[in-house]
Amino acid sequence: MNKRMNFAFLDENSKKEIRRKILKAIAIPGYQVPFASRELPIARGWGTGGLQLSLSIIGQDDTLKVIDQGSDQSVNAVNIKKLIVDSTGVKTTIRTQDADIIQSRHRIPEVPLEEHQILVLQVPEPEPLRKAEPYERKTKEMHAYGDYSVAYLNIFEEIIKYGKASMHADYPVLVNDRYLMAPSPIPRFDNPKMSYNKALILLGAGREKKIYAVPPYTKVKSIDFEDYPFEREDFTGKKCRLTGASDVFLDELQDEKTGETYYQVNDQSYMLELLNKGQHS
Repeated sequence: MNKRMNFAFLDENSKKEIRRKILKAIAIPGYQVPFASRELPIARGWGTGGLQLSLSIIGQDDTLKVIDQGSDQSVNAVNIKKLIVDSTGVKTTIRTQDADIIQSRHRIPEVPLEEHQILVLQVPEPEPLRKAEPYERKTKEMHAYGDYSVAYLNIFEEIIKYGKASMHADYPVLVNDRYLMAPSPIPRFDNPKMSYNKALILLGAGREKKIYAVPPYTKVKSIDFEDYPFEREDFTGKKCRLTGASDVFLDELQDEKTGETYYQVNDQSYMLELLNKGQHS
């Protein structure tokens, strides 16, 4: 731990303000709470919202895990982890089960989360209505009245054009039968993991200065139509080349030598766990 820094980098008043906003977000699931986003030694848009949440809630006894699109070793994940560790001295892990706080970009881990855990998701665009309505005042009014027709219209247009909803990430969800929410750019495959999850899910957008949350055991439903129900990415008939797993989110890759297309588990720590189990079975 770098003793020249304040614990968890941010000053204590900043952390208190962010924690107050987190409590409000938990009390109103899916509602976007504005906050005074602080300057950090990483660029806005690279996870400052999630990082401020993690820095505000982490304690000396916590164990941290940071992932970026399924990888614990990407540039984004490594640098965020380094800043948190340098300013707190906390332990880190790549095993989802061992972590108290998991900060993630674009994925929810494959291993089911537990009640003692907190999942922090980085969010580039927190407003699910922004593509249809550019003005903040108008989107706030739409949320107040529960007027989400434009979101359904967007899905309807995709169905008319492509025969199905073609949005692969950041597919909007309705939280607690009330607020429409952007789940961060996680794949559609991960949307159902939010519903009635045992862990607290916090979402932070530093550039847009918004915090919102999904409390444990809260209903989260991806918007759809009765005749065109929500569908996750379909990996039927496909499996990981290394582990044989077929019930997880897979990356489609190409062998540079043979040109052959193959699939691999996206969540690298989970893949390593499966490989280790295979070696000892």
